[in-house]
This record gives sequence, structure tokens and C-alpha cells, in this order.
Amino acid sequence: MLGFVPPLPQQPGRPPSSGHMIVCGDDALARRLAVELRFIYGERVTLLLPPGRDANNPETPLTQRGRAAALFGRMSAAMNRAGNGSGTTGGSGDTNAGVEAVRIMEAPEPSDDVLEEAGIDRAAALALVYDDDERNIRAALTARRLNPRLRLVIRLYNRKLGQHLEELLDQAAAVAMPGIDPALLDASTTVLSDADTAAPALAATALTGSNKIIQAEGLLLRAAERPPPRPGESADPGLCTLALLSSTTNDPAGAEGSDSSGDEAPQLLPDERAVADATGRGTVVLEAISRADPDRPATRMGGRGAPLSQIFSRRLRWSALGFALAAVALVIASLLTTKDTALHSAYLTVLDLLGMNDPAEGARPARQIIQILSGIAGLLLLPLLIAAVLEAFGTLRTASSLRRPPRGLGGHVVLLGLGKIGTRVLVRLRELDIPVVVVEEDPEARGIPLARSMHVPTVIGDVTQEGVLEAAKIRRAHALLALTSIDTTNLEATLYARSVKPDLRVALRLYDDEFATAVYRTLRTAHPGALTRSRSVSHLAAPSFAVAMMGRQILGAVPVERKVMLFAALEVAGHPQLEGHTVEQAFRAGAWRVLAIDATPPADRNPDLAALPPFDPEGDAAPPPSGLVWDLHPGYVLRAQDRVVIAATRRGLAELLRRQRSAVPGR
Repeated sequence: MLGFVPPLPQQPGRPPSSGHMIVCGDDALARRLAVELRFIYGERVTLLLPPGRDANNPETPLTQRGRAAALFGRMSAAMNRAGNGSGTTGGSGDTNAGVEAVRIMEAPEPSDDVLEEAGIDRAAALALVYDDDERNIRAALTARRLNPRLRLVIRLYNRKLGQHLEELLDQAAAVAMPGIDPALLDASTTVLSDADTAAPALAATALTGSNKIIQAEGLLLRAAERPPPRPGESADPGLCTLALLSSTTNDPAGAEGSDSSGDEAPQLLPDERAVADATGRGTVVLEAISRADPDRPATRMGGRGAPLSQIFSRRLRWSALGFALAAVALVIASLLTTKDTALHSAYLTVLDLLGMNDPAEGARPARQIIQILSGIAGLLLLPLLIAAVLEAFGTLRTASSLRRPPRGLGGHVVLLGLGKIGTRVLVRLRELDIPVVVVEEDPEARGIPLARSMHVPTVIGDVTQEGVLEAAKIRRAHALLALTSIDTTNLEATLYARSVKPDLRVALRLYDDEFATAVYRTLRTAHPGALTRSRSVSHLAAPSFAVAMMGRQILGAVPVERKVMLFAALEVAGHPQLEGHTVEQAFRAGAWRVLAIDATPPADRNPDLAALPPFDPEGDAAPPPSGLVWDLHPGYVLRAQDRVVIAATRRGLAELLRRQRSAVPGR
């Protein structure tokens, strides 16, 4: 059984034994990652937090240490209740029996002395998940110098910088350990972004159908929610059924879809019998597989040049068209009356329009009439040119300013907050060609330049003030994504938006799970006809960081209501649950399922399945064929040299990795 995790003192006594994991951070992600490693994977964890209160939540009376201890206490109590209720023992019961409690340390910076006190020289892995990229980079360089064999998992928002840093740290590990296995070297440094991990799930809540995209070797796996079939209809299982939604999804007073929902909770990776018996329940299925576009340089969604429709008004364009038609009519009239050549008639008409031609004295009356009409038309040209110059000047002057929501806009998504998470979600929504209106209080926020370059309509103002959401056209919006870093702001904006439009789709970002559950159920009860989702960025991102800490490649995480399902790439060797078993025998309901096999020879395999093929500027070369085989025969026997893509629950993947770890000598 798990023991209670008390609010520990500094614990400067016994140093940690070898093989433990160190987590350094200053926000919710660090605490949740420590919980994931301790209670899901059964690892020994040292958690390094800054002293004092959480800078992101200064109103919270608890210090960082107090909040972490309280979170560990709640998880320990929940695990004890689950163990007492099930009465199981051994491998299927408490997987953390005998594992030490989390060791909590406090230090303002992860300096050399602090990392040595945390046991960096004997640690198996180090996670640096500070909110500041510079601090994470500085600590990563220090840790690689102190322990070249250490597995590093680094949180960075800047993706391009993260790629360069990963190459640099891997080179340092290769120099320090000549002859290291390339597979181990590939897992020695992993750079992740919590914003990139959570953005697809947050953006999916604004879409009808809630599709989730997972990428593997240039292929896109689409997991789609499907409503329960009507009477007399049969549900299409797609390639396979990944999950059954909770039985109370459409019940306003139903469960919230978390692990505490009991039998009504969503079931991840059900077997065929469970799917057949699940009448009236929606499903999440692996619907389709398509090839991803090559990894090409980012392009401006608004384009580099402004089209005429954005420079000149519609009225001015119609006026210019009318003048051009009048000039053509005058040329034709001159051609018919003077019997001159077309080129000479056009030349005379242009001179008449500009007032540069001599008076047609002694000419035929028709020619004189055409000259008078040309002069009158030429008078209209001057105001037209002045208007064009003024409009072009005004357009160029406002090209660098933020757009206002246009009149008549409807069916769009209102996005609150342009911090790290909001900026990534904005990019994701625009990639899907979804109209967006952004509301941001800080005119210097991180995502404001991106919104300006994409020509996204933006409202600068406090969303809690009256009239701000109205300026974002909330009455005609399709969905609201409240993604600011303040829970109360997100909740207040959601409640006000629902009072304006009760059937509005809403997804709000909340940190505290208990608070999120209460808000979720209350909003569902008050507005049963509207879709409501509450999401925690740290809850969505922590499983991916934990899998990287275990040295495995995570392809993606798909939220199923308030649970998370993981997609990962595994080598079959060393996994007795997979090796020597058929695909059908290797499937364990509620734990893991083999989706694909990499048929590429081991020497030619791409070490990073999540990477897109390189961009070909010429566009002539065809993308390399994928070695992944998705249409698996149930009788195929998994071999040690195979690499597989699996869908797994958090506990199922933890069981696979725990058993492999226990089979490795000296571990």
C-alpha cells in the first residue's frame, strides 16, 4: 500500500539512491510530472521547486512546496482507496509498493551545488520544466557536464532553438560516451513543448466531431468522436475502436468522465465484447490514415503582399471599372466616326482625356463631340486618382496594426489569451482554416505579432469588462476557448458568454482538478444543450513528458473526456507481453493495443517516427514510402526486431516500461 505523503521538511538527510529521477520546475507541470512518475510509473523522484509561492498563482496561500505536498497527499489517498476497493495485490494492485515518497527540495536556481545535492551523478533522468526557456537551457548544459550519461527532458517553447539544443546535447553525450548505441543516443535528449502537446487537444474542442490528429512517419492518424448509433443502426468501428465515451455524456447530471466516475466513466481500448454491449455510448475510433505534408518553411497566412481588395474599397474599384469602360466606349466611337486606325483612335482619346490634345477646330462634328465627352470624362479621372492615393496610403498605414472584427462575421471561434498556449492554439486553428477572433488584455503579449501577421481580428481589452466580448461578436460565435492563465478570468468569461448565448460551445483552461470537475458538471447542468469542456494544460502535457523520461518516444496524447490515451513507438525486444505473441494475443483491453508494425529493416529505420519528411523546394522528389504496416493480421507473431506503434493508457504503458526495466540487469 502507498503511505501518506506528508508535508515533508527539507529532507537534507539520506541522499537518493541511483536510478532515481529529478524534476525541476516552477509551475503545475513540474508537480504533475512528479505525480505521474511516482504514482503511475513507480519511480523514485526528487522534486526541485523554487521557494515561496507560485509566481503564476500569487493569490494561492500555499507555497510551491505546500501545493506539491497537498497534491501528493491527494494522489496517495486516492491510490489507497482504489487499492482497498479492489482488494488486489501484486502486479495488478499497488505498483508503487516499496517506492520511497517524493523527495522535495527548494532552491531558487538549479545550480551545480543544488543538482549535486539532488544526486545528479546517480540519476537516470532529469526533467527541466521551468517556464523560462533560458533557465532550462542553462540547467541542461550544466547537467550534461555533470553527468554525460543522464537522460534529459527539456521544456522549450522555441521549437527551432529546441532542435539545435537537442543536437548539441546529443553531440556532447556522444563525445563523452564513444560507441554508444544510436538508439540510446536518440533518447538521451528530448525537447518538448507543453504548448505544442496541448494545443491540438484544445483546438479540437472548437470543432464539430472533435477529431484528434496523431503523426507517425509522415502519416496522420485521425481519432474521431462518433455519436451513439440510432436504433436499428450499427456503429462503424473504423480501423479500430480506441475508446467508449462515458454512458452519461448526454446526461446533464452525469459523471464528468474522469477516473473517479466508476462504471460510467469512458473506457479506453475496449475489447469487442465491451463495444458490442455498449449501447447508447459514443465512441472514439481510428477513422482514417493520410499522408502528412512535408515539413516546409512556415508561410504567412496573410501573404506578403496585400491584394487589391484589401488596398482599395469596393466603391473605388467599381468607379475605376466604370471609367475604364467609358474610355473604351470613347475609343470605339472615335474609331467608327473617323475611320482611323484603332491605335491612332486610342492615342487621340488618351490625349483628350488628359487634356493634352489641341482643339478639334475645323474637324467633323462627330470628332468635336467625342473630344468634349473625353474632356468631361477626364475631369472625373482626377478625383478618382486622389481617392486611390488616399486609400492606398491609409491601407499601408494600417497594415501593421491589428484588424478589428469585420461586420457580419459569424460562425467563428473566440480565443481568449495569447500567451504560450493561446498562440499555439491560434496557429492550429488557422491551419484548419477556422475563422478566429482573439481577445487579449496585454497589447504586448507574446502572440500579438503573430496575430498581426496573420491578419487575425483582435480585440484589445479586459475580457471581464462589459462590451469586450460583444466586440468579438460573441453572439454569432461558434465556440469560445478561454485559455488565459487565470482560472477565475476563464470562468467569468465563460459564464458571461453563456448568459449571452446559452448554446455556445465552451472549452476553458483550469488548473485545479476538483475545481474543474465542479465547474464542468455545473455548466453541463445549467446548459444541457451546449458542449462544455474543461482542460488542464499540465494534465495533457505531463504524460508525454513522463514517457520521454522513461526513454520512449511519444507520438501524441489524445484526451478522452478527462482521461488521456497515449500513442508511442516501442521496440518489441525486452517486452515479454509482446515478444512471441500474436497481435491478437498481445492486445490487453484497457491497457494497450498494437496498431502498426514498422517493416523497415532496423538499420534503415527513421529514429524519429514523429518527424515529417524533409521539405523538397523543387517539389519533384516523391516522399519516401512509409514502412509502417497498419492493416495487421491478428495472427502475426511479433518478433524481437520489430518496432510497433501502440495505443496505451497511462497505467498500461507504465506496466510495459516497468517490466522491461526490471528485466534489465543492474537497473
